[in-house]
Amino acid sequence: MINPLVLAFLLSGLVAALAYWRGSLAASGAAGALLVGTVIFGFGGWVWGVLLALFFISSSLLSHYKEREKQTVAEKFDKGHRRDLGQVLANGGAGAIVALLHGFFPSPLWLPLFLGTMATVTADTWATELGTLSRRPPRLITTGRIVPVGTSGGISPFGTAISFIGGLLIGLAAGLMSQNNIVLLTITGGVGGLAGSLGDSFLGATVQQIFYCDVCQKETEKSFHCGRPTRPLRGWGWMNNDMVNFLSSIFGGGTAVLVYTLLLA
Repeated sequence: MINPLVLAFLLSGLVAALAYWRGSLAASGAAGALLVGTVIFGFGGWVWGVLLALFFISSSLLSHYKEREKQTVAEKFDKGHRRDLGQVLANGGAGAIVALLHGFFPSPLWLPLFLGTMATVTADTWATELGTLSRRPPRLITTGRIVPVGTSGGISPFGTAISFIGGLLIGLAAGLMSQNNIVLLTITGGVGGLAGSLGDSFLGATVQQIFYCDVCQKETEKSFHCGRPTRPLRGWGWMNNDMVNFLSSIFGGGTAVLVYTLLLA
C-alpha cells in the first residue's frame, strides 16, 4: 500500500502542475502548493485535502469570472490572479500548520480549527472576486464611509453575503464528507469564514500598508504603480496583503473553534 505522504505528494504535484499550466499559479506558487498540499493531505487526511482543493478550485475559477469587468479594480491589488509563493502560504500556511499539529498531537478541535482557516480564505476570496461586481459602492468597515471599489477595508452587503456563503460551502463539504454533525460543521464554517473575512477587512482598513500613486492619484497596495514608485500612505510596513490574509485565517479558525465548542456543549 502506498505511503500517505507519497500519495499526497503525487496528488499535490499533479494539481500544482495543472494549475501552473492553466495560469492560476506562478512557478513559486506551484512549489508552495506542492508543499502545502502534501502537508495538509498527508497529515490531515483526504477530507482536509478535499477542503483545500475546494478552496483552490473555486477561487481559481472565480478569479477568471468577468475578468475584464474587474480589470480596473485589480490594478489596486498588490498581486494578480496568478498566485505566487507568498499568496499560497498566506492562504494555506495556517491550515498546513494545523495539519501538522493534527498529525503529531491528535485532538477533535483540530478539524474545526482547520475548517475555520479554509472557510476564511474561501470567504475572503469569494468576497473579493464577486463583491467587486456589486452595484452598490462599498463602505469602509471602520467608519461606514463610501469608498471606491477595491479599497482595502471596504465591504458591501453583497460581498458580505457572498463571504458567508463561501464559508457555509466549506462547512457543508466537511460535514458531508465526515458524515457527522453536518449542520454543526456547516454553521461553524459559515460563521468562522464570515468572521475571518470581516477581520481581513478590518486589518485592511486599519494597519495594512497602503500606498499612494501620484501619477493616477489613487490608493494602491502596490509599491510600484503607473511605472513609478508609490509613496506610503498609511499602515505598517510589514503588514502587506499576504500577512493580512494569513492573520485573518487564524482569526477565522479561532472563531470556528469557539462556535463549534459552544454549539457542541
